[in-house]
This record gives sequence, C-alpha cells and structure tokens, in this order.
Amino acid sequence: MVKIAVIGAGSLAWSATLVRDLCLTPSLGGSTITFMDIDEERLNLIYAFAKRYASETNANLFFEKTLDRRTAIKDSDVVINTAMAGGHSYYEEMRKVSEKHGYYRGINSVEWNMVSDYHTIWGYYQFKLALGVARDIEDLSPEAWLLQLANPVFELTTLISRETKVKVIGLCHGHLGYIEIASTIGLDVRDIDFEAIGFNHVIWLTRFRYRGEDAYPIIDDWIKNNAEEYWKIWCEEQVNPFNIQMSPAAVDMYKVYGLFPVGDTVRGGTWKYHWNLETKRRWYGSLAGPDSETGWEVYLNMLKYNFDTIASAVNNPAPLTTILPPQLSLESVIPIIDSIINNKEGVYQVNVLNKGVISGLPDDVTVEIPAKVDGKGVHRARVERLPKRIVNYVLRPRMMRMEWALEAFLEGGRDILFEWIIVDTRTKSTEQVNQAIDALLSIPANQEMKKHFR
Repeated sequence: MVKIAVIGAGSLAWSATLVRDLCLTPSLGGSTITFMDIDEERLNLIYAFAKRYASETNANLFFEKTLDRRTAIKDSDVVINTAMAGGHSYYEEMRKVSEKHGYYRGINSVEWNMVSDYHTIWGYYQFKLALGVARDIEDLSPEAWLLQLANPVFELTTLISRETKVKVIGLCHGHLGYIEIASTIGLDVRDIDFEAIGFNHVIWLTRFRYRGEDAYPIIDDWIKNNAEEYWKIWCEEQVNPFNIQMSPAAVDMYKVYGLFPVGDTVRGGTWKYHWNLETKRRWYGSLAGPDSETGWEVYLNMLKYNFDTIASAVNNPAPLTTILPPQLSLESVIPIIDSIINNKEGVYQVNVLNKGVISGLPDDVTVEIPAKVDGKGVHRARVERLPKRIVNYVLRPRMMRMEWALEAFLEGGRDILFEWIIVDTRTKSTEQVNQAIDALLSIPANQEMKKHFR
C-alpha cells in the first residue's frame, strides 16, 4: 500500500487540486493520503473535502489527518511539502516594517527575485521548517521521495540536497507559461516542442518549435506587428495580475537577454521594472503585476475567496464536482508520483542538483530542467546551451543571493544581514541598514530569529 503525506495540507485551493488529480489517477488506487497541518480547522476542511470528492468520483483512496508532522511522515513513500511557516500574515508584517525603513516591497525583493512570497534572507522559519521535514524523512522514511512545492524552491531544494540524503525534487508550474506564449501568437499548443531552463522562477525558452520548425521568428513577427495593439487591449481589460507572460516586461527581457522569459521569470528582472508602482504599471499593466502592492492585494483576496468557496462547498450538500470538475489539472505532482511508484517513464519539469547539465554553473546548485522520471528516480538529460549573457548577468547574480541566504540560515550572525542590505540599491546609509535590521528582529514573532542573527 502506498502512503503519501501532505505537509501543510491546509492550503485548500492547492490541496483540493491535489485530491482531484489523485482521484482521477486509477493507478494510484488503494493509496493512503495523510494530511498534516497545524491549523486544525483547515485540516478538517481538506479531510472532509477529500473524502467527499473521492466518494463522488468513486476513487479507491484512503484519507487520514494529523496535527503531528512526524506521524504523517512515518512510513511514507512520498512526502509533499507545501507548508509556509507563519503564513502570509507573518510575511506581510515583515514587508510592512521593511517599507517603513525605505525598502519598497521588503528587503527580500532584490534583483531577479521580486516574487512576493519567495522569501530568502528573511525566511529563517521557512528554511527551518523545510529542513526539519527533510530530517524527519531521513529518520522515519529514509527511502521516501520529497516533493518540495513550498517556496523558495530554489533555495530549499539546494539546501535539502546539500544537507541531507533525502531524495528531493523541487516542483513549480511556471514553465507552463509556454502555453500562453503559444496561444497569444496564434499557435496550437499541441504542436509545440519547448524547453525552458535555468533556476526556479528564472527560466528561459531555450527551444521553441512549432510543427518541427523554429518558432522564435513567429514571436519576433508578433512583437513587430501585433504587440502594441495587444498591450492596449490587455491593459484596458486586465483583471488578473498574473496575466503578464506577454507583457512589455517580458518582451524587453527578451530583447536584453536574448531568450524569452517563461512564467514567473517575467515577475523578476532587475529594478528597471520595479522601482515603484508607476514603473511596475508601465511594464506589467494596470494592476502593476502580481508583486506590486495593488496586484498582491488582489492575489491575497483571491486566496481568501478560494478558501471560502471550498469551505462553503464542504458544508453544502451539493456535489463538490460542481465547483471542481473531475478533469486532470496541468500540475505534474501526481503524474510524477505515478511515475515513481508505478515505474511509468515520463518527462517533467523538475528542480534538482545541476550535476553538469547546465554549463557554467556549479554541480551542487539546483537547476530547473526537463528530465525523465521513473521508478529509479530522476534521469537528467542534455539541454540546450544558455547564452553567456543570461549565465553572467542573470543566473550567477541570482545564485549569489541564494548562497548568501543559505549561509545566513546555516551560520547566522548579524553581519550577513548587513552585507545583504548594504549592497541594496535602495540603501542610502549605514544607519538605514542597522535600523531596518533592528526593526525586523524586534517583531515579537522573530524572537528566535533574533537570537540566530545576534
């Protein structure tokens, strides 16, 4: 019998998708799914949802729930970590304090990492949680696979790979941005052959072929003849702050770096796209992108709406399949589990240690690449070569920030925080740096972190 543990299962919108995909994968029938969360109310909701959805779809699955992480992990074959230490409210408090000291969108928003919940230097508790999950797996289920979904995937997958013997795969769905690229320029997605590689949230379209032919010229033609008209309508009708794959920022990055950015890559870049709200609107549309103060508020409201919708449905006798139709999502989590458990070879976008796949980058750094997965694990394959400009001006600076964040977590010390902020383009004085550090570490929730960074 297969046992799958879901850590941080109280994220209802994500966990509901996971349940649906499981219910629609007969080859994983008979599995036991153990939900774990520290929020009992949310835990009870996803447990009730899962049981009802499985019943409605006639899925042969068994569900358990627990508030204890080690109980969930014990004897598991696969552990899925979606947990976010402190939740969004904690990070919003950190951001608010940072902005009071002159750091727009928080001290964690730096070059190529502007994503609002992708916390690195101030993610002490998130790093501790993720490494703790991996340590529990080493102790209780050493042969289990860990699927790391919670951000920051780049930092956490690298940390776990270096510090433990756990078999870990980092996962993200940002690469699916290729679908929007293709559909926007009028191509049938079913006839697309693509490759997007780099670091998580910093991936580039190294191969884009349509019916066997290079499709980059079609992108170029769209930019020359259709982009301006598209942006005019797009800006007027924008209701989703995440609708930025074909934004002016994406096209500008393509022109500067030589390859088209994919998915969350578009949300990053340098301060060129992020100085202030006005700048963000220029590059990302009327909602200023998902990582602006306006766009992020929309996103947080979306999370609340999704939670309320699912919670209401669980307490309503109407079929759950009416709000979440029984159709497989595009998420790769369950297909990857199916490939591992049932030895079904498949090709997936994964985050794993480089080990020579992308030239110019160290072996012990996690890269995002397509790879074959089967019962024996992940099999890296040859990928296209990235341009020198992307390696030198994008990936290496981003990798440096990752290394600083891991050092901060593993070694502690105030000097590391100081070095992170003193080179920030928003820093005007040494006094500003010290005041920001003092304020962040004085937040009541940060007492443990304060000791770590003393």
